[in-house]
Amino acid sequence: MKALDDVLAAHGVGVRPLYRVLDLLRTGDHDLGELVRLSTAPRRSVEAVLAALGDDLDRSGDRLRIAPGVAASYLQYRAPRYADPLDEAVAAHELLPKIAEWVAEVPSPLAALDHVQATPETVLRRALWLDAQYDLTSARLLFLGDHDLTSLAVRAVCPSASLTVVDLDERVLAYLDDRGGREIRTVHADLRVGLPPALSSGFDLVFSDPPYTPEGMGLFAARAVQALREPSEGRLLLAYGYSPRHPALGAQVQRSLATLGLTFEAILPGFNRYFGAQAIGSAADLYVCQPTAKAKKMRSGKAIYTHGPQSVEAAGTKPALLEKLKEIAVSGGLSLESRPVDWSISGPEGDAVAMDLSGDPGPWLLRTLLGTNARRLALLLPNAHPDLADQAAQEALASLVRGKYALRYLRSTPDNRHAVVVADAVEHQDELLTRAHARLANVSLDVPSDLTDLRLVDVPRHRLTELL
Repeated sequence: MKALDDVLAAHGVGVRPLYRVLDLLRTGDHDLGELVRLSTAPRRSVEAVLAALGDDLDRSGDRLRIAPGVAASYLQYRAPRYADPLDEAVAAHELLPKIAEWVAEVPSPLAALDHVQATPETVLRRALWLDAQYDLTSARLLFLGDHDLTSLAVRAVCPSASLTVVDLDERVLAYLDDRGGREIRTVHADLRVGLPPALSSGFDLVFSDPPYTPEGMGLFAARAVQALREPSEGRLLLAYGYSPRHPALGAQVQRSLATLGLTFEAILPGFNRYFGAQAIGSAADLYVCQPTAKAKKMRSGKAIYTHGPQSVEAAGTKPALLEKLKEIAVSGGLSLESRPVDWSISGPEGDAVAMDLSGDPGPWLLRTLLGTNARRLALLLPNAHPDLADQAAQEALASLVRGKYALRYLRSTPDNRHAVVVADAVEHQDELLTRAHARLANVSLDVPSDLTDLRLVDVPRHRLTELL
């Protein structure tokens, strides 16, 4: 057992999660993902324990356990357990099966983003904790992103709570409207572009499980401060996890939050558990933050994720591709203007406008078409973009914007990884589509009451058909 003792000794006072790994292996069989999630030990640490067990480890496919004949010799590593009353309440709660059903059926995360799903137990735990900690009947609660469906759990626990969800993923918003009966307000936004004006300074509590980078945490926290009615009286609830093997990353994130003027009222360790995120032990803490009077409303860079085309490491578009895009935009003698991706404000009407949307995770194309007025738009996109996937997808997008633009789809242009969408203004344009940054109540009298203070660019895609 010397090899195992050496592994355990290397983890110092933080060794208890590895004791839990040994308990799990001694009392049953588990795959690697379960060992990480149930113990909260980082994957690399779990793998080190497995390697140290050597021939004492039985393997059956991906299932692992300590051989029954030697299991008794590992009793010395048994870990004392703290029984959390909230965990016991979650396990016995009548809502847990329903929440597990919701989580099982939620659309899978967008490939371009690095979200991992929280367990049903975590989703219910969040709802019970929020309801016990705060008066949800009088507070307004905003979720910045909610693929985990925490809003549905809070609504089930406290039906009178005032809940709003803003999310980048159109499918999540549609799912929440379907399962929540539209009792949870849903709004579309990419927080890198901006917080919808209707959500600014209107909430008492903001909950978010942001990307776990300093850039991502800083951006989401800054948007959360923007959303608070009285920053110093409100609270931010942020999930964040890092591996104990890399404490410097945790220090970077905490500095990023402190720079915004946030105080850490509490950090609840291991509060959140996930299906995935094994590098951080499939677990994250819950940060309870109170903004100070000097809390800053800061903008952050657009690259905030840990991997994929939206990550901080992602490379820019090659100049040759942009030159080809410009050629397409100016055909017919139009004067060219290049703009960055941004539909948050109304820019001047353009002649020919070229934009690089090659980093589009899915929703940018429609929002750019809604939020940009020009005689022609030439938009560079990934060839695999969901709105270009097949004829039905292309026709659905064209139908949404037909009162403003006629679309042409140039697949595999300028190369086989990219496509260009050309949008030419139609002769008689729909006023609602050309005033996408105006409050809907100021543009049309025939608007559902929950949408009147939103702009067209903020409306979830599944509800646009009702308006147009």
